[in-house]
Amino acid sequence: MLRAVRRQQLKECAAQLLFAANVRRIRLFKSLTQEKLAEYADLHPNYISSVERGERNISICNIERIARALNVTMAELLSALPANDVTPE
Repeated sequence: MLRAVRRQQLKECAAQLLFAANVRRIRLFKSLTQEKLAEYADLHPNYISSVERGERNISICNIERIARALNVTMAELLSALPANDVTPE
């Protein structure tokens, strides 16, 4: 029961969901598969998948790895886009 409550709390974290959406949006914009992103970031593909689903409370070190692999800043992965902007600059 406690585990289910904890999972629900993580899914409701707005920053975590924003990060997940940005990783996925940028990865797709750059035409990368989860497997390629994982390879470039030296992480497991299952980890990237769970990050993109918003299931991971990701460490700063792994945020940096993913940002470098996507060639963006760490801040870009946590920034909300204006409503009319759908792709990174």
